[in-house]
Amino acid sequence: MVNSASPTETATLAGGCFWCLEAVFLDLKGVVSVESGYIGGHLPNPTYQDICTGMTGHAEAVRIAFDPALISYPQLLDIFFAIHDPTTLNRQGPDHGPQYRSAIFYHSEDQHAAARSAIGQLTAARAFADPIVTELTPAPEFFPAEFYHQDYYANHRAQPYCLFVVTPKVLKFRSQFAHLRKSQD
Repeated sequence: MVNSASPTETATLAGGCFWCLEAVFLDLKGVVSVESGYIGGHLPNPTYQDICTGMTGHAEAVRIAFDPALISYPQLLDIFFAIHDPTTLNRQGPDHGPQYRSAIFYHSEDQHAAARSAIGQLTAARAFADPIVTELTPAPEFFPAEFYHQDYYANHRAQPYCLFVVTPKVLKFRSQFAHLRKSQD
């Protein structure tokens, strides 16, 4: 249930295939909704086939509506950096191309500052062997993905990509952030 005294905020994150991010963030306390889509390109109303060419400039991303009274933006960023590799340019595991880049599309100066701080802390702590290449960009227009991409993991867990790519990220999230999960299955 959403705390009606606390308005929701929006976070928009890209970290490879949106199915991975959506599956994790949907299971997070304080998250009201997660929508897969496309952001950061030059083609209006792109389709999945358009962005798969790598020529539109869009990233696969998730738009997260969250209740900041229950989960903070910095906590969302902690999870984001834990479940994808922010050091690979235009690539996440088997997926490659600019549509799979690591990016934070911020909606306010507070979000921009929090993202810069998170990257600075991870860099100072040498959390990754390679430099973080996550793009920080003001959030442009977000285009929702086709209906069949929404709730993809929930509807296709036995699909090979879900088994071998999405499930390990979900399990990593559940292991590291169990206290922030909505459910304990």
